[in-house]
Amino acid sequence: MRVAAVDCGTNSVRMLIADVGEERIDDVERLMEIVRLGQGVDRTGRLAPDALDRTFKAMRAYRELIDRHGASAIRVVATSATRDAANREEFVAGVREIFGVEPEVVSGAEEAELSFTGATRGLLRLSPETEVPQGPLPPYLVVDIGGGSTEFVVGSEHAEAALSVDVGCVRLTERHLKDAGDPAPERALEAVVADIEAALDRVEAEVPVRRARTLVGLAGSVTTVAGVALDLPAYDPERIHHARLSAEQVHDVTRRLLAMTHGERAALGVMHPGRVDVIGAGALILDRIVRRFAFSQVIVSEHDILDGIAWSLTR
Repeated sequence: MRVAAVDCGTNSVRMLIADVGEERIDDVERLMEIVRLGQGVDRTGRLAPDALDRTFKAMRAYRELIDRHGASAIRVVATSATRDAANREEFVAGVREIFGVEPEVVSGAEEAELSFTGATRGLLRLSPETEVPQGPLPPYLVVDIGGGSTEFVVGSEHAEAALSVDVGCVRLTERHLKDAGDPAPERALEAVVADIEAALDRVEAEVPVRRARTLVGLAGSVTTVAGVALDLPAYDPERIHHARLSAEQVHDVTRRLLAMTHGERAALGVMHPGRVDVIGAGALILDRIVRRFAFSQVIVSEHDILDGIAWSLTR
């Protein structure tokens, strides 16, 4: 069954057109555009007109590809920025006009469930006793670091507990780093860490994260950290998918990114231009998760909420 999944987050809008079978997804198109839909939402509570224009432009291009490839079903999921916005009906109307379906402004818990399914379905086909001697072992903690929020999900074959907290790479950058200097001074970074740690206090109180034996990291902040750690000359999803980063690699890359200027980050071959100004906050979220819950490594997944949306269309 050929399906189209669209995920509209705070920082990017992404699309997967795929052929979905019983046990696998074969990509036809997997695309991402940085549109910064959540620009200013933390401050104003509204989606900015130019942010909506950028998002709708990207979506119109996606619709052309969906028609060209003949997908038989479309699902559009919207996440943190549109949950928070007072004028989200403008967004809903625009999406309905472009795709002909009602966008689903999902709750944090629903978002987390979709992310867990997308990230772990491939891991479940690996036998820890044979094909992968050193793991990955359930239960998994799946962490999806987005622009406006981060989702935490614990489970084995299915999600068993989930929580979304309002710390994301765009939100924290706009709150503490936007006008802090380049690179940001220690006091600004301490403010970011304080927000992250407060969110992790809530996570630890509400989700059994310490039961997890494997940490799986999703989304652009995590995959970019992986690309830097692997010293890739350009972004290579095949090299990044299921890469294993040690805790030391995560800490080292985070330190390096935070010490760089905007120009130095932009010059990295794996860096998408739309992530240059927010990658420091995103890396710091991952770094604090690894430290707080004492994981020795993180498995990086290119498969995430998009794949979960695609699987959901076959039910």
